[in-house]
Amino acid sequence: MFFLIILTLLLIQRLTELFIARQNERWMLQHGAIIYGQSHYPYMILLHVGFFLFFTVEVVISGQRPARFWPIFLSVFFLLQFARYWVIISLGKYWNTKIIVLPNAALIRKGPFRFIKHPNYMIVTLELLVVPLMFQAYITAILFFFLNQWMLFIRIRKEDQALQQNLAGNK
Repeated sequence: MFFLIILTLLLIQRLTELFIARQNERWMLQHGAIIYGQSHYPYMILLHVGFFLFFTVEVVISGQRPARFWPIFLSVFFLLQFARYWVIISLGKYWNTKIIVLPNAALIRKGPFRFIKHPNYMIVTLELLVVPLMFQAYITAILFFFLNQWMLFIRIRKEDQALQQNLAGNK
């Protein structure tokens, strides 16, 4: 039951975030934004959908129960959610799951961006470890940690290039 609660919470959260991203995308495009990195985006979606499927299959097939230290993992998970929404609130209309840049906008330097350049990517990386570890899904944790690192290698380069080319003060 605990597994279903966490899985449902994550799925609702991701669907809500996609809705927010879609609204922000429309707003940005209406204001002249440019979308970058479209070639890797379907693979990023596949990675995240694959995570949910692989995670579910591993937990169900293995019959794993929550890990011995699940309360610690759950606490870290909730801290990560706080950090995730700090990122979303800090970026406001600029937050998105795609690389969308509004030319000549100022780079966001508030919230967690005061401390780290790509806080959301760090949060997602930690989530992809913490959530499976909470249920002893070690294969999912290891596999998707490395797949995510590969995706971030591509994504961060594309995002940094787009920001460098378009934001005020970066030219």
